[in-house]
Amino acid sequence: SYTISLLAYVLPYLRERQGNIINISSLVGTIGQKDAAPYVATKGAIVSMTKAMAVDESRYNVRVNCISPGNVMTPLWEQLAAQTPDAAAAIKMGENAQVRSGRCSEAAASLTIERNTECKPKPEPSTLLFGKQFSDHMLTINWSEKGGWESPQIKPFQNLSLHPASSALHYSIELFEGMKAYRGVDNHIRLFRPMLNMERMHRSADRSSLPLFDKGELLECIKKLVEIDQEWVPYSQDASLYIRPTYIGTEPSLGVSRPGKAMIFVIIGPVGPYFSTGSFNPVSLLADPAFVRAWKGGVGAYKMGGNYGPTIAVQNEAVKRGCQQVLWLYGQDEEITEVGTMNLFIYWTNEKGEKELVTPPLDGIILPGVTRQSLLDLGRSWGEFKVTERTMGMKELLGALDAGRVLEVFGAGTACVVCPVGSLLYKGKMYQIPTMQNGPDLAKRFYKELTDIQVRASPHLYPKSKY
Repeated sequence: SYTISLLAYVLPYLRERQGNIINISSLVGTIGQKDAAPYVATKGAIVSMTKAMAVDESRYNVRVNCISPGNVMTPLWEQLAAQTPDAAAAIKMGENAQVRSGRCSEAAASLTIERNTECKPKPEPSTLLFGKQFSDHMLTINWSEKGGWESPQIKPFQNLSLHPASSALHYSIELFEGMKAYRGVDNHIRLFRPMLNMERMHRSADRSSLPLFDKGELLECIKKLVEIDQEWVPYSQDASLYIRPTYIGTEPSLGVSRPGKAMIFVIIGPVGPYFSTGSFNPVSLLADPAFVRAWKGGVGAYKMGGNYGPTIAVQNEAVKRGCQQVLWLYGQDEEITEVGTMNLFIYWTNEKGEKELVTPPLDGIILPGVTRQSLLDLGRSWGEFKVTERTMGMKELLGALDAGRVLEVFGAGTACVVCPVGSLLYKGKMYQIPTMQNGPDLAKRFYKELTDIQVRASPHLYPKSKY
């Protein structure tokens, strides 16, 4: 109770200053066997409480560390480990050295760094394209079924060496993430809600049958990579550093099975606008029910490469028909799902006469975007219009367009932030969407508010994670 009272007192202070809580839970010396079970239970409760607090406080950028380095092995402990069938009580050297989750808790501490002696010149921010330039270093972490996680390595940017039978090359056993680092108006470099990316990457790994990892430790390694290549973060409010964590199966076997070897690697590079039309010009969409991006029971909610490669042909078809992006539909009701690689938002006046922001729900075919969640959080915090996550079919959207109730349509994602939609080609007919005619007040407001938060020009509830 004393600990809880103390936390209640200090948490507001720590949240304001983005501080750290360190819970040290360890044991040295000997404990009688009769006291072993209570000790293990107490220790487990403390560790569990710390992990839960770490997840909760990450929203406020408060780091909660559970330092639990295990126990000194004595003959009594060895006897206890040998006699008890309870794995939880079989205390072995370093077994409790876990931070937050997973088994690679000492990863950040064992990180090795090899500096690049031939650094490249940094491009001018005004010349940047998306995903074309890369920094001087990269992060790699290897895993094997026999040896577990190896020490992470930051080394000069280089090609990967893979066995030709690597499972990622044949069966797409891989996943990736996309996040950004921003140089703030105070010249500090920050990541935006990075734990959401780590959590999504963790879910994707689980669905891909890749070994799970410690989310917090991977994030620490990524922060170190950004710190080393910090001069690659553009000195511009119109550009940022894109971070691409990737996780691949490297098992050298043609069998379709869970890989016995895997690798996480992270590459980073400065980026400008995602679309060639610029950061805030409207795009046109092709909506064709003949093409489907994801389906119920599939993997549309996970960030896997297999969800993206097959869309290129449809994207090319959209360009042939005079459009820039694809509005993905699903099912007999032609439910609106995503636009290109973005989550979709519709701002309209609903049938009750209420101003409402609508986006498709996370029902298994929608990627749970970080920008999507951030816009929902912002809209709800303003309290000026209704915010709804629900399905909407093409029939309902076209009816609202005909009735003049649609105000703005826009996509949202890490790469583009917010992208307005100006027109929609459906079954041979081009429908004009009045997004730009209406400002677009809401899309521009979201864009400005979110980018101001990311560069620390505006405070908000979102944590800004310094490296």
